[in-house]
Amino acid sequence: MDQPPKYIKSKQRVADHGEVFTPLWLVEAMLDLVKEETQRIDSRFLEPACGGGNFLVPVLQRKLAAVELKYGKSAFERQHYALLALMCIYGIELLADNIAECRANMLEIFADYLKLGETDDLYRAAAYVLSQNLIHGDALTMRTHANEAITFAEWGYLGKGKFQRRDFRYENLIQSSSFGEKDLFFAERHKHASLTPTNTSYQPMKVQRLAALVQETSR
Repeated sequence: MDQPPKYIKSKQRVADHGEVFTPLWLVEAMLDLVKEETQRIDSRFLEPACGGGNFLVPVLQRKLAAVELKYGKSAFERQHYALLALMCIYGIELLADNIAECRANMLEIFADYLKLGETDDLYRAAAYVLSQNLIHGDALTMRTHANEAITFAEWGYLGKGKFQRRDFRYENLIQSSSFGEKDLFFAERHKHASLTPTNTSYQPMKVQRLAALVQETSR
């Protein structure tokens, strides 16, 4: 039996969902077009059909290289800015197996970089962040698989190991983009009314608190 090309999982998935994966060489070439942004730790990327992470994994790898270059001599700063790099990457994926694969791939890259085990607080904090940033849903309908409005967490690093969260609805971000805004995704300078956060009640959180949220959200 002929094997499907590496850029598809099966012909049936192509027929049912139009699922085709971009080859790595093309991903890298496209990312090179925005090379400065891929090397900025706090730049935000959203892939609305993220699959298993074909684009998002290389973005994370580039960001972690930037972390190493700038903060590699300080374990504390290296860990926290690596988490910030992860926090600034977002995705939406229609198929359940793909979104699970994407989260696993991203977590593996992050954990390998920091030499983390599954019981480490930073590992579990990263797992929680990925559960919030990589959404199982439909970017076209802007709904999750549970038919709820897609909402993204905006994460900011306050320094001294503390992170701040605000939530935004995806449909509002898309609406704002129609006004020609540059560097749209959660940039502070955007003042259009549609970018009003839906939740600003979160208290600053350290890694230990983020790690604890994994268990709380899985109950």
